[in-house]
Amino acid sequence: MTDFLDAAGWGAVRQEALAGDASARRYTRLFRGDKTAILMQDPEGDVALFARLARHLSGAGLSAPRILAEDNASGLLLIEDLGDGLIARLANTPAIERDLYLLATDALIELHRHPAAPDLPIATPDHLARQIDLAFIHYTHAPKGLPDAIAAFRPLLEAHAQPADVMVLRDYHAENILVLPDRSGTARAGLLDFQDALLGHRAYDLVSLIQDARRDVRADTAEACIRHYCAATGQAKEAFRTSLAVLGAQRNLRILGVFARLAATRGKPQYIDLIPRVWGHLQTDLSHPLLSPVKEILDAALPAPTPDHLTRLKSRCPTP
Repeated sequence: MTDFLDAAGWGAVRQEALAGDASARRYTRLFRGDKTAILMQDPEGDVALFARLARHLSGAGLSAPRILAEDNASGLLLIEDLGDGLIARLANTPAIERDLYLLATDALIELHRHPAAPDLPIATPDHLARQIDLAFIHYTHAPKGLPDAIAAFRPLLEAHAQPADVMVLRDYHAENILVLPDRSGTARAGLLDFQDALLGHRAYDLVSLIQDARRDVRADTAEACIRHYCAATGQAKEAFRTSLAVLGAQRNLRILGVFARLAATRGKPQYIDLIPRVWGHLQTDLSHPLLSPVKEILDAALPAPTPDHLTRLKSRCPTP
């Protein structure tokens, strides 16, 4: 790391550790006079992929961090510092929340006007259906019901999660989107987390935005985002709402398993505290009439996040 920073002209500077995310990535802010940059260390990932996707997004007129230096073999990236203006921190009144979420929706609209980055994995119905296994493996620790759940999900995903024709950033929520007041238009939305991007359905990132595992989004804000997206893109509203419900159910079911796994395998029990909100989003999605076959299976297979169940999930955290 020292050699990497020296070669990039950022050696022997003041460093400040930043909060990480659910991955093994680490972030450090570097200070050189009045300039700053972010060092990203990803021991498990592919920083060349992050760099390639960042350049693609920038080429589409969106605000991904500029790549200042990269060393894929060592999992090191030096990237532009886009600041600390996360939507999650700034959306502290109903009016501000609405404006910022509409900005984030505008960024999606712009992203979907451009061809997706090449060679992305495709979110096929089969791929999405199989991903729900995490909830059965890590949240329930009981695979009973999984084959039936996958079989019930697959035709819904085939009907309502196609076509897979836009770049899906996948973790598109208020803690991954910054406000950049010195820029204009959709470039005001700074994008942070996109290295797990897929080629998928255009409803996926919008439901990720409005059904946030980490904060409550006002119902009128979510509704404004849906209406704005449909008006700008010509999507049929009811069909798009069905896609939101189907993809939301798939996504929230997967997140239940991801959060339980993060506690059990990485010693991150704080994610268990987010599970009741995710459960609430899942129940909202399952209330759509077309999802009733899935709801019947999940009602029998998944325990509700009672205090006792959440405590059991936390108890599986490895001892420091």
